[in-house]
Amino acid sequence: MTQQPIRVALIFGGVSSEHEISCLTAGGVAREIDSARFEVVGVGIAKDGRWLRVPLERIKALEVADGRLPVVDPDYPEALLLRSDQGGQIATRKGDRLEDLQDFDVAFTLLHGPFGEDGTVQGLFEMLAIRYVGAGVAASAIGMDKDLMKRSMVAAGLPVGPWKTFSSAEWERDQQRWADEVAGLGYPVFVKPARGGSSVGISRVDDPAALAGAVAEAQLHDPKVLVEKGLVGCREIEVAVLGGHDGLAPRASLPGEIIIHDKGSFYDFNAKYLPQQQVSLAIPAELPADTTARLRELAVRTFTVMNVEGLARIDLFLCADGEAYVNELNTMPGFTRLSMFPQLWAATGLSYPDLVAELIELALARPLGLR
Repeated sequence: MTQQPIRVALIFGGVSSEHEISCLTAGGVAREIDSARFEVVGVGIAKDGRWLRVPLERIKALEVADGRLPVVDPDYPEALLLRSDQGGQIATRKGDRLEDLQDFDVAFTLLHGPFGEDGTVQGLFEMLAIRYVGAGVAASAIGMDKDLMKRSMVAAGLPVGPWKTFSSAEWERDQQRWADEVAGLGYPVFVKPARGGSSVGISRVDDPAALAGAVAEAQLHDPKVLVEKGLVGCREIEVAVLGGHDGLAPRASLPGEIIIHDKGSFYDFNAKYLPQQQVSLAIPAELPADTTARLRELAVRTFTVMNVEGLARIDLFLCADGEAYVNELNTMPGFTRLSMFPQLWAATGLSYPDLVAELIELALARPLGLR
């Protein structure tokens, strides 16, 4: 008897500033997913928030073209998410009728940023008893908010660098106070939207005179702004983590290193997603064996204490004195061809198609309800 393929709802796009990156991720996954094992039901979320039915072949075509990033075409038919006995169901809405109902077994949300990676969609799936790839509601929400994430990490005893956070109202009430607080960190600093990703809206600030402009740039993406002390001279290391099966411990990939060739620059949006930038990735990173083991252990500890499920990328700083700091936890890292997460697992022995399959299998094995 031929086994029926597992139906996977591939959900991408979204209303955040990372819409285009989500589309790139979806294109990468769609091109690599094993069609003999998995049948894809495509759902793109347009920039205006509408859920749309997108054919698999159109998802596969989502790539950078002539220097332009892809977006979800708003002219696709509208989709609705429903609950079914098998898990979830996607329907096409035509006027006041629902057509082309398709059941699916698991949702693979490739949404980056707010309203997708931040626990909102995860909460929807929990309410509808739909299995999904990745972290749950709390871990997703805390991982999205860099301030809450760092507070949680400090409470768990993880090593974290100094930072300050303020709201738009706090900044407007007393800019001088916050400028003094930031100066106490020591320049350079990095100014970020607290709930953003893909390095959108991030500025490196070397001079106090540039602080206000960097804050204004971050506030274009989030009224809550986070300022981190720049750990000058430290190496930027990333480790990919996968959840364990049947109660086993999570697994860490070999570490990779982001190498910035222009010492006054940083790993920004263009360096991550557009070609011919002054950055390279060393995969695996050139590290002593004991340091590699220590960083992998720190990544697994971070994944565990933050109660993450499925997958995460842990971003670390390794300083000249040997101290390592956790910079960020990313609960839905990118899957583009240039992304660290799949490249790290490939270097560790898990190919892209096998990685996609592993994530789906982890999601299917996870029980519904409180865990």
